[in-house]
Amino acid sequence: MIGENGNQLGVMLLSQALKLAQEAGLDLVEVAAQASPPVCRIIGFGKFKYEQEKRDRESRKHQHANKLKEIKLRLNIDPHDYETKLNHVREFLGEGMKVKISLYFRGRENARPEFGTELMRRVIRDLEGAGRAEVPPRQMGRGMTMIIGPVRGGVKKTPGAHQDEPAEELEE
Repeated sequence: MIGENGNQLGVMLLSQALKLAQEAGLDLVEVAAQASPPVCRIIGFGKFKYEQEKRDRESRKHQHANKLKEIKLRLNIDPHDYETKLNHVREFLGEGMKVKISLYFRGRENARPEFGTELMRRVIRDLEGAGRAEVPPRQMGRGMTMIIGPVRGGVKKTPGAHQDEPAEELEE
């Protein structure tokens, strides 16, 4: 039994606990039903629900790992556009998100899927240190997809950084 101020009142009968709650003008809320004996607290039920929702919101705020972003590429992508999309992927990976890379073939491009495979390998090579392929490139119909996940403790490459300059370390 936990009192209204947060102090422990010890183990007591349910009738005694209900009587204490009524005297305080508050509710008796079961906090940990799976404990032996169950833990109850004297608190206003509305306040208890508010605090519980607040904890749930706070825990959901830090769940970036389950987010999936998608970047769409084309086979004949311009080098500048490729770099821009790669920078977006690095940014998402730096935030701890997974990225789905999609490549769609149109017309004659369907006859040469090996060009798409080469482009996907190039993406994996260019993202080395920031992310790794969790689902390797695979072709399904007119498209090719793969999923890249962040590397924990890896190196974050900054846009415009030269090869001989040291890159920033990722924070965990």
